[in-house]
Amino acid sequence: MAEKPISLTGIKPTGMPHLGNYLGAIRPALRKTEQYRGVYFIADYHALTTVFDGAQMRDQIERVAATWLALGLDPEKNLFYKQSDIPEIFELSWILGCFTPKGFMNRAHAYKAKVAANQEAGEELDANIGMGLYTYPLLMDADILLFGADIVPVGKDQKQHVEFARDVAQRFDQNYGTDVLKLPEPVIEESTDVIPGLDGRKMSKSYGNTIELFLPSKQLKKKVNKIVTNSQGVEEPKDPDTCQVFKLFSLFATPEESAALAARYREGGMGWGEAKNALYELLERVFDEPRRRFEELMANRSEIHAILRRGAERARDEAAPRMAEIRRLVGTDIYSA
Repeated sequence: MAEKPISLTGIKPTGMPHLGNYLGAIRPALRKTEQYRGVYFIADYHALTTVFDGAQMRDQIERVAATWLALGLDPEKNLFYKQSDIPEIFELSWILGCFTPKGFMNRAHAYKAKVAANQEAGEELDANIGMGLYTYPLLMDADILLFGADIVPVGKDQKQHVEFARDVAQRFDQNYGTDVLKLPEPVIEESTDVIPGLDGRKMSKSYGNTIELFLPSKQLKKKVNKIVTNSQGVEEPKDPDTCQVFKLFSLFATPEESAALAARYREGGMGWGEAKNALYELLERVFDEPRRRFEELMANRSEIHAILRRGAERARDEAAPRMAEIRRLVGTDIYSA
């Protein structure tokens, strides 16, 4: 029986995952487990570009791990590990850096955005830009290529990382006349490309407009009620296609539930409070059981640690043969030559 192709997904522990993370990364990744073998990792060293408090980092790693597990990730059928537990990733990152043109790094979205912000503020172009941010794509290349990912589910704004990984893999393989590094394909989730936040902009921690996963009921209701709507009165018909409350509702609801709520919008007689309550009740239903599991895991963090340790052992076992071949190719493994 042929092995399943590999789908790889990583999430940074830079805060509690929110609905945007769930819809854009976690749910699509978990749904692919029937066709793909999942490789899931917590990108804690990527988070080190912004998280500089050790206690905060540890807590956020545990919360992200508990989130994946609570939402249904099976650590026995898939690989699940913490990035920093796999030293081969960082070794490969250096090797790949030796095949990556500096011009590529200059074009990376995150770096370009920081340079543009500095320019607009009248600062030196590279002011307050750490090397971690600049070399971020190299580490992501290694994340993807070490485990031979066939696909990487990403949003449109992350597609560039997969393109960089493909390019550097081709450069490496062409130099050594091999195909040791597989070329990954980005998979764009069009239906969940832009998840609206509380203010209508893309849901993002940087905007402070998120609805975090597993909020207690009262806090969840309070967050949902903060979603910005227009000033239309109760009796006025409303357009569901331009409403972020309905957009979020439709991303969780069945087609029949979405159609029913859309009809209520168009016929009038429904206020924004009723629409928001429909969303709140739906989120309560969807996340009730996962929230219980998340709380159990967070109350027994040693269970999280044991799962991650086992995942790291399995991940290193799988990474070892590819890394050994890479060392042989570059000529550093003189003892086995």
